[in-house]
Amino acid sequence: MESKYLSPKIEIWGGIECTINRVLDIYFDQLHYSGHYERDEDIEFFAELGIKKMRYPILWEKHEPELNTSIDWDKTEKKLNRLKELGIEPIAGLVHHGSGPKFANIFDEKFPQALANYAAKVAEKFPWIEYYTPINEPLTTARFCGLYGIWHPHKKDDKSFAKILVNECKATVLSMKAICKVNPNAKLIQTEDLGKTHSTVLMQYQADFENQRRWLAFNLLCGKVTPVHPMWQYLIWAGIDKEELLFFIDHTCKPFIIGFNHYLTSERYLDENIESYPLHTHGNNCQHSYADVEAIRVDFEGVCGIEGLIKEAWDYFKLPIAITEVQLHCTREEQLRWFSTVWKSAHKLVEDGIPIKAITTWAMLGSYGWNNLLIHDKGDYESGVFDVRSGSPRATALTKMIKAYAANENYHHPVLNNEGWWLRDSRIIYPSRKKIEEYNLKPMSPLLITGRTGTLGSAFSKICTSRGITHLLLGRQDLNITDPAQIEHLILETKPWAIVNTAGFVKVDEAENEAINCFMVNAIGPENLALICRKHNVRLLTFSSDLVFNGEKTEPYSERDKVSPLNIYGHSKAIAEQIVLKTDPSALIIRTSAFFGPWDAYNFATHVLFKAQNNQEFKAANDIFISPTYLPDLVNTSLDLLLDQECGVWHLANKGELSWAEFAYKVVNRGGYNANLIIPSPLKEIGFKATRPRYSVLKSEHGLLLPSLDDALSRYFSEQELLKL
Repeated sequence: MESKYLSPKIEIWGGIECTINRVLDIYFDQLHYSGHYERDEDIEFFAELGIKKMRYPILWEKHEPELNTSIDWDKTEKKLNRLKELGIEPIAGLVHHGSGPKFANIFDEKFPQALANYAAKVAEKFPWIEYYTPINEPLTTARFCGLYGIWHPHKKDDKSFAKILVNECKATVLSMKAICKVNPNAKLIQTEDLGKTHSTVLMQYQADFENQRRWLAFNLLCGKVTPVHPMWQYLIWAGIDKEELLFFIDHTCKPFIIGFNHYLTSERYLDENIESYPLHTHGNNCQHSYADVEAIRVDFEGVCGIEGLIKEAWDYFKLPIAITEVQLHCTREEQLRWFSTVWKSAHKLVEDGIPIKAITTWAMLGSYGWNNLLIHDKGDYESGVFDVRSGSPRATALTKMIKAYAANENYHHPVLNNEGWWLRDSRIIYPSRKKIEEYNLKPMSPLLITGRTGTLGSAFSKICTSRGITHLLLGRQDLNITDPAQIEHLILETKPWAIVNTAGFVKVDEAENEAINCFMVNAIGPENLALICRKHNVRLLTFSSDLVFNGEKTEPYSERDKVSPLNIYGHSKAIAEQIVLKTDPSALIIRTSAFFGPWDAYNFATHVLFKAQNNQEFKAANDIFISPTYLPDLVNTSLDLLLDQECGVWHLANKGELSWAEFAYKVVNRGGYNANLIIPSPLKEIGFKATRPRYSVLKSEHGLLLPSLDDALSRYFSEQELLKL
């Protein structure tokens, strides 16, 4: 039997995405986007996780944007003091992917001493802080600022890259010297991306160079870049004066702990056969053109993984190691699988004699805009241990895992039985998308999905398969939800961890003549599921509709708005909501609206396309306003919320407000068809039997959880094209 506790002890640290990066003259601030500056209660949420240390920002650009100004420490001081009271040691970060304030930016000769001056002020203000990371990932920042031109000062040459890196490392040395004058016990925890470059035989010389360069920041700080070091001549060639390099030999600043930030994209693959790769992956080194892609996405057996990379780092540096960022932008179960993978790998490494001090749950409040490398304001949001889209941190499924690991306990959830996407053949997309056999899910603790023949049930099954979630898709012949005894028998037989109920009477107009049948399936059936699920401690997710509202509002409906349905179908859903939550308060009910998807012909968007493709006119109501919902977005987010163990009523719809006629126009125009085929018509001319609300647009008090309708339509058409292949 697996022990509840793990050995040896590895600490869990925490960290919040805190980048302040500069693009031209605009500064983008992650903590402003997440709202952390204004929320003192965040610290309480962090402490409840049981973490021991926290990478916490005291960022230069935020606190001292202008030279010789009085620094307002109040908000930061309050939060740091609360961390101290709660027993969490901060690891103070001073620059996080930043280029410094305008008076001493990263390309300026003044930068190292200017940061050291600020570091001294931080140490004087907070003399009790023991751990510091003056500059996060200096090599990565130098690449983005000096080699790729993405962030300020937007340089694209080796000289600029080398100058920025040397400035950052010198600033780190001087900062730690200044800090130690105030606190002689201060210690450096230096972070950098843990990666490696692989390649074809032809491009091996380039991979060898990049694999030497990856350690350059650590080597400078440790005084290892001597005239015989492989990177010495490169730095001299790039324009760095010999005296600047000798500075590091004379002023070594060996980290107390080396912190590695590892992502699944950190290992790269170089291939000169660029025709097999997308244009955005192409580059050159003046000798060869080549594609630079994620090694994990290549049909290539040489990926090291975190264990292999840590072993290389230990063999090279022989210094204590912490994994200082563990994060995956993906679905919730994959986030759980990834953190579990790193946690188990860390224990294996310790058993092999490598001193792994901690692993760090990163981006606890999520992050904004990394999908576009922080070059635009805000950008897409990725949730972390908490989701802050509602304005206040909401615990996700990761919180229970982090709490267990922080207490040195094992953690298990049925979704962990299957492998993460990085271990499945479906990960391979280069050099060309290969045909992948269907992933075989392990037959244990399934998710039960009702509604086999319905659009929603089929979509859940398809997406569960792609996400590696073991499930059973049930039809009426497998499970009659109006029969409590049959429900209980199936639960006892299959032992599911949750049930997703997509079964229902869905024909709104026919419900007017079949009220009893409609109420049996839409209300009594969910009540039965709630009763048996509560009895056996099984989570329940069921669906409701925007038709529970009467449409008298002229602004979007939230979860708190009073329900007042106009038709039999709406009444059945409203009653179901009431009795399900009364029977099982832990149940999750998703209200949604007008969903459309790429995998069936029984939705509005696909029907409009069919008509347009066949040059047929199509009537659409121009006086009923809705918020269409893209089926993959609905299913993926619903599964995340189910894993987060959310309950109560949630609204899920893509951001957008338009009439059915306007929706039809969008679909036809996107498809490049004749918009004149759409006949905008008032509701009375459509011929519906059941009364519809004139306005049933949805919003959520929990924050905007789904992308915009335009974004959804783009993906809908992309998926349509893939289905033709």
